[in-house]
Amino acid sequence: CEALVSGAGEASGTAMARDVLDGYHDLDAEGRKAFFTALVHDFGPDKTRLAKAIEDWRAAPSDEGASALHFASEPRRQELIRRLNRAPGGTPELVAMRTDLLDLLKANPELAALDRDIVHLLSSWFNRGFLVLRKIDWSTPANILEQIIRYEAVHEIHDWDDLRRRIDPVDRRCYAFFHPAMPDAPLIFVEIALTEAIPGAIAPLLAVDRPPVPADRARTAVFYSISNTQRGLGGISFGNFLIKQVVEELRRELPKLDTFVTLSPVPGFMGWLKSTSDATEEDRNVLKLLNEPRWIEDAEMTAELRTVIEPLAAHYFLKARTAKGRLIDPVARFHLGNGARLERINWLGDLSAKGQRESATVMVNYLYRLEDIEKNHEAYANDGEVVASSAVKKLLRGEGRRLLDMRLSS
Repeated sequence: CEALVSGAGEASGTAMARDVLDGYHDLDAEGRKAFFTALVHDFGPDKTRLAKAIEDWRAAPSDEGASALHFASEPRRQELIRRLNRAPGGTPELVAMRTDLLDLLKANPELAALDRDIVHLLSSWFNRGFLVLRKIDWSTPANILEQIIRYEAVHEIHDWDDLRRRIDPVDRRCYAFFHPAMPDAPLIFVEIALTEAIPGAIAPLLAVDRPPVPADRARTAVFYSISNTQRGLGGISFGNFLIKQVVEELRRELPKLDTFVTLSPVPGFMGWLKSTSDATEEDRNVLKLLNEPRWIEDAEMTAELRTVIEPLAAHYFLKARTAKGRLIDPVARFHLGNGARLERINWLGDLSAKGQRESATVMVNYLYRLEDIEKNHEAYANDGEVVASSAVKKLLRGEGRRLLDMRLSS
């Protein structure tokens, strides 16, 4: 590594980079930790060069001096990583290397500096300008389709027949971003259902015997699953670009589409319900019904739970925050940060075992209205405002509960 970063010629440097990566593959877990630790301690900024740049800047501040100070302050490991990237197959191997680093970070916080440097470089190499959007269908090569099955993170794809039902019918679409250095590896993909109206539950969309919606009758595009495939690219966001570009693709193909929504899970809702102090004693008594076997088949029990769950879900999205003031739900942070509006909370939206375990069956719709995306994004990014429909706001405790009780009693 020292020889590589010190200025070998391009040809010998490429061969040396390949040797470094091959050597890294031979390391065990302790060896990789030692390697990362060495990059932190031994490949930081050149202190002599940095001290001189600081001295020159203080003596005579100038644009040239500022530039010299900038480059002198860069850790040497950044240049090392750039040179490793020149090796054949270097890019995917560096992505995999960062996955190893993430496994060590929690127990070894001193490695955070190295992680920041890798993320800085990967963010440049995987920016939107390099990504290629490709449609995934039944003619896509099998090795890519296998990855769609393997990395589906929201609604498990059980087998090849299940995959075909999601990408082959006239009312189904799937798109993925690829990078030129990793042409056979989808980085992130989205599954879409074309429907006549906004759906409130996932089961009808994935039903084996559902009748397809003719394309000329479809008015709504539903993004029901978005999955990342590369853990090593965690924290490098290109999901927002994916959604916006897919919307443009769909509008060109199907001009009659006028509504673009998600049908999203709420993976942290049950955990929050069990720990929150925002639930009253009455709420907690009702929530105990969730532990009853087969409660979902009891109409009276589900109605009683609904009067508690929906207002609490509204509170979860509109009011609840982490200790650092962030929204609790990661899916909400993603879509609201991209400029969507929280449109609807769907009770009994996901009746699967996973849906009951993670979200008490709740799913939500986020609406992407193109003319409002920038305004909604600014409201969330600058003020932390959750842009939500009036229907969601009415579900907050008080008015929402009174309206639900009136509806149920009638």
